[in-house]
Amino acid sequence: MDSRPLVLARSVKALAGTRIVRPYGPRTLYGLASSLLRWGTGLAGGYAALAARYPDETAVVDDAGSRTFGQLHREANALADSLARLGVVEGDGVAVMCRNHGLFVEASVAVNRLGADVLYLNTAFSGPQLVEVLERHRPRAVIYDDEFTGLLADAPGDIVRVRAWVEETVDSEVSTVQELIRRGSSAERTPPERQGRSTILTSGTTGTPKGASRGAGSIGAAAALVSRIPLRHRMTVHIAAPLFHTWGWGHLNLGMLVGSTLVLRRRFEPEDFLETLERNACDVAVVVPVMLQRTLALPDDRRAAYDLSSVGIVAASGSALPGDVGLEWMDAFGDNLYNTYGSTECAWATIATPAELRAHPGTAGRAPVGTEVRLYGDDDREVPAGETGRIFVTNSMLFEGYTGGGGKQTIGDAMATGDVGRMRDGLLFVEGRDDDMIVSGGENVFPQEVEDCLMRLDDVVEVAIVGVADDEFGQRLRAYVATVAGASLTEDDVRQQVKDNLARYKVPRDVRFVAALPRNATGKILKKELE
Repeated sequence: MDSRPLVLARSVKALAGTRIVRPYGPRTLYGLASSLLRWGTGLAGGYAALAARYPDETAVVDDAGSRTFGQLHREANALADSLARLGVVEGDGVAVMCRNHGLFVEASVAVNRLGADVLYLNTAFSGPQLVEVLERHRPRAVIYDDEFTGLLADAPGDIVRVRAWVEETVDSEVSTVQELIRRGSSAERTPPERQGRSTILTSGTTGTPKGASRGAGSIGAAAALVSRIPLRHRMTVHIAAPLFHTWGWGHLNLGMLVGSTLVLRRRFEPEDFLETLERNACDVAVVVPVMLQRTLALPDDRRAAYDLSSVGIVAASGSALPGDVGLEWMDAFGDNLYNTYGSTECAWATIATPAELRAHPGTAGRAPVGTEVRLYGDDDREVPAGETGRIFVTNSMLFEGYTGGGGKQTIGDAMATGDVGRMRDGLLFVEGRDDDMIVSGGENVFPQEVEDCLMRLDDVVEVAIVGVADDEFGQRLRAYVATVAGASLTEDDVRQQVKDNLARYKVPRDVRFVAALPRNATGKILKKELE
């Protein structure tokens, strides 16, 4: 039986709960309908519709100030006009390498209005990584913050360069986004024949970052989030997660759909994060788990100095929520944490509510509306509840394939996430990457279980378990442990913690104490740099 009508009905019901549909006057309704009909539901149409509904209300707040929906709409038009004069045409690619600020948003909208495609670049790229990605994708232009100027030195010379966030110390003849806005016409543009697409790069934790192509904003993607997270119309949302990452980009698109005021900061610092939430009376914080860990590491008196009573939702994703961090966060700031599991390729697959995290610490939650999660064994058959299997997802948000060709494994209409996990009481528990499994002495060990166990030690800040070659066992477990300053934790303490709580073959034979673990810009641990 075709389940699509039922999924659509549930999606519409979920979106209705956000109060998107509201009574408007005839002129506003005409502008809203006209914008969506002309431009579609992507960023180009979404922000045009918001300009028609709320021209004088705040759209974005960043380190430089704020701009209204009307201002953002006009500036995006002017930037699109200038980019067109620089040779960007429908179907071209434009790379964006910016931190979280309003010009990132305006650039994305402007490129979308040209019918061009946006390639979002990771701000943690090294020079060679950046050059390799640009040579592979060959964008017509790159829009970048001044701090990344040196990384572009060896990029292909025919790529048009445009500076976004400007540093006073940089002396450059390259035009800035603000200059292009001043030169361009803010008049209404004629919609292109094709809608622009967006390419999100994978994290590259296990190899070269690959581009995952997506079309315009998905109503199904928004409905999935709001069916499990109580996001509502016209909330104030601090997106602390990087906008170039699927989680941050997804909330940019959701914010466009529900008319959120977006609060952005170029860099994350734990105390500034708390101050930003308080100063802007934010309703929502969008984070990656390491941001929660760093905030919890602040002294109690500094955390308590900020009033977060306005914050009803802290939405976390991007990497595993380690150990009891979820419980620690809710004990400190209230039961407002929603943990989302997904990937660049399939977006969000499951969401855990605060009540589920309280009852089942470490769970990734349940599938939202329009999504189905299945677990398969090595024989491509579904495994019984409680047994470990490879995680596959079916939803409307699956990516369209890597830009260089190829994709993820599929079984029927379900796509592999690359992780393994198990289902218990209808909840998903992710055990780690399917290629992270360590075989030691014939026993299978998934690192996350051991990592979570060690995170429960009082002095441990973060931990990573890797497998290293061993003549006797094939592989042995090595623990990399970062502790609080002045901690007296010993190697024997680490081993004893695992002995007391897990099977003996899961005890790390090697323990190395480090100042910090290497992470990428989205907070994922780079284990390949540890081995």
